[in-house]
Amino acid sequence: MKHLLTLGLVLATAIVLIGCNDINGNGNRGENNTSIDIDALPMSTLTQDLKDGIAYMGNEERLAYDVYMNLYEHHLAAGTEIKQLKNIASNGEKTHVGIVQSLVRKYNLNEQNLTNVNEGVADNTVAFEDMPRGQYDIPAIQALYDALYAKGSDSAQDSLEVGCMVEVTDINDLDHYLTLAEASDAADVTAAFEVLRDGSYRHYWAFDNGLKNLGISEGCCSLGTIDGINYCHSEYPQNTNSGNGQR
Repeated sequence: MKHLLTLGLVLATAIVLIGCNDINGNGNRGENNTSIDIDALPMSTLTQDLKDGIAYMGNEERLAYDVYMNLYEHHLAAGTEIKQLKNIASNGEKTHVGIVQSLVRKYNLNEQNLTNVNEGVADNTVAFEDMPRGQYDIPAIQALYDALYAKGSDSAQDSLEVGCMVEVTDINDLDHYLTLAEASDAADVTAAFEVLRDGSYRHYWAFDNGLKNLGISEGCCSLGTIDGINYCHSEYPQNTNSGNGQR
């Protein structure tokens, strides 16, 4: 959980521009109402797997922010602006990081009660802006970031495809941890993770639309299945409203 997370709740708009062309078409995909008062919900009894899951999702949500912002800046320096990356990072993923941070604080999660982080965990109250981008406590998250950034740095299309990949990975992991949370009657964790998943649905469709406006007619589905992970999900809801995170 090195520099794991902090609170930063804002509303999001997902618009993609490449040069002067709007590749996201009809575009605004807001976060709706993503605020949630974790502390207002009763304390839960968390299993070790669920504690580790909170740490994992905190790192993964920060990965999404980092890879989107770093790719945005990389392409901008080369003369191509992909605003969708910046907007989703600063307005959507930063919100998600803050939601998980509220769980970290509520349960005082740290290196003493987590089993999936490297040693030398820093103070988890460090400001979001001070967290080093692209550096994580969990080796699997570090490896994922490195691979995604390498792919996304090649082109605008690759960056949008990375967006599809990140959001599908996020949804798959959230589905897993939601199952654990529901089995433990951890209502606060369930509510928080449902908000995150609803946001990931919206982000997936924003990246899908961006690819289609680049002429990739199948959008995210053009990725197919890579290393056993299916990136084509027509079943994802397209008009989610997370509200307080309840179904």
